[in-house]
Amino acid sequence: MKPYKIGVLGSTGRMGSTILKLLEQDDTCVISSSADVFAVSDVIIDFTNPAITNAHVKLAVEHKVPIVIGTTGLTEDQKNNLIIASKNIPIIWAANTSFGIAILSNLVEEVARLLDISFDIEINETHHRHKVDAPSGTALSLGEAAAIGRSVKLNDVACYTRHGNIGPRPVGQIGFSTQRGGTMVGEHTVRFIGDEESIELTHKGYSRDLYAKGAIRAAKWIVANKPGLYKISDVLTSHIS
Repeated sequence: MKPYKIGVLGSTGRMGSTILKLLEQDDTCVISSSADVFAVSDVIIDFTNPAITNAHVKLAVEHKVPIVIGTTGLTEDQKNNLIIASKNIPIIWAANTSFGIAILSNLVEEVARLLDISFDIEINETHHRHKVDAPSGTALSLGEAAAIGRSVKLNDVACYTRHGNIGPRPVGQIGFSTQRGGTMVGEHTVRFIGDEESIELTHKGYSRDLYAKGAIRAAKWIVANKPGLYKISDVLTSHIS
């Protein structure tokens, strides 16, 4: 089997440069660096920003090339554009390309489904000092998982800021707290806090390689798939089966 030609967009950023480093060590892949990267690649990996990613998706559709998107902070319109584009090409969009986070997300959804609403849900995330968005895309995706487990919409129950005399905590609220400092790659904890007991689910990322490896594995997987909008957990499930 000839090596996959993988085009990496956002290659000068932290994630993009890490992906390039790992691809250089992978003899099953060739880094596609042509100016017309969409025309010569078997698959694209995009870690850029929402506005640029939106344009990249249009180019991917034009050239019929699958794309793995790790960009966070997409607007609802941009998410809808992914849904429309996925009718023509295979797309993986993941706020976090870690397979551990994919497992954590599934666990959060299941625990939220099993516990009654008297358990308060709090999501805490810590990242390096240079991260510009808060809460992180991963924290938001974990909140979405909890909301799905409870059959509610996250926007209806989320609390992102607490300051001053805010009154008692509303029943069913999903709270978020954010910490920034140092060079922390990423740590996420989801707490289900009851009156007599609590459950904590935590994922810690120790190296950015973790996310880069997930993105590369996702890129190899999506090449052979039909058009559709996929998740990292789809890659994980197929590997297990």
